[in-house]
Amino acid sequence: MIRRVLTVGLTVLALGSAATTAQATDDLLPLPGFGDLVVDDAHERVFVSGGGSSNSVVVVDEHGRVKKKIDNQFGATGLVLSEDGRTLYVAQAAGDAISAVDTTTFAEKARYPTGARTCPAHLARTGAVVWFGYGCEDAWNGGVGKLDPAAAAPVSLDEQGDVLFQSAPLVTSAGTTVVAGQLTTSLSSVHVYQAGTDGKLKPGASGDAAGGNLTDIALSPDGTSAYTAAGSRTQVQGFATEDLSGRGSYSTGPYPNAVAASPTATHVATGAYTTRNKAVTIFPVGGTVPVKSYDLGGAVLANRGLAWSADAKRLYAVLQTATDSRPRLEVFSRPLS
Repeated sequence: MIRRVLTVGLTVLALGSAATTAQATDDLLPLPGFGDLVVDDAHERVFVSGGGSSNSVVVVDEHGRVKKKIDNQFGATGLVLSEDGRTLYVAQAAGDAISAVDTTTFAEKARYPTGARTCPAHLARTGAVVWFGYGCEDAWNGGVGKLDPAAAAPVSLDEQGDVLFQSAPLVTSAGTTVVAGQLTTSLSSVHVYQAGTDGKLKPGASGDAAGGNLTDIALSPDGTSAYTAAGSRTQVQGFATEDLSGRGSYSTGPYPNAVAASPTATHVATGAYTTRNKAVTIFPVGGTVPVKSYDLGGAVLANRGLAWSADAKRLYAVLQTATDSRPRLEVFSRPLS
């Protein structure tokens, strides 16, 4: 891996533990907005989707250069890689489908319809199974679906049991743990499941301790801890997935909107929707003093806009401005040193 600052659109020099400032340029990703990002470490690239009003996923190389634009992905939102890294799954919120894209050729290999007016928006994976949060409107029609590419009937809906979601829930996973959370409502519920060998979700702890206006959920690599960013709080909160008991908090200031647990299980990257100093801050797990923070030079961090490389040598951040929804990708080199 190249150990240096890699940039699309903005430049940051990370010096020690002091806050550093990004300088905005005019280099924007060719997308109207932001949906999701996923890091393809095997190929040293990042996939970024454009959200519900976009039909594209952009491929960015390790040097921050846009290498490919994958089109015909209607409402491209959630992204997740297959277990072997050979397939990128794309939630098509405007196409009522999940597509499978080859990560070498960028050709679409398959498209799995999820049903009329399902609007799949968020993806997670356990083993070979992809879980998706779906729901088109704020009408309590959201749920968790399952895509098993090897099954005779690959797609099934209503895998969340008796839980009702107002709209498409955010889903995330680690190991066999799957967490689904209701986004943006005044009181947001979080539900923990275990994916069984029978292909079913076994319900576990649930509650509304995360607060209102939930925006992001991250899991520790072993799935035993969950971290939530909710707009009603002034900190990212940690919870045990076994019973949702508290596991510390990480001060962000108002409107936390992104969180990512490091693959080393030692740190938590947090973000807040703000143009003030220290918009992105990294904390040791269980600690209160950040090891590093970043100013974004007048830009704001996109909701759910943080992701780590597998070796924790890079932290990726998607940035926007208050007047322009088109995203920029910032790559912070050596965020833990």
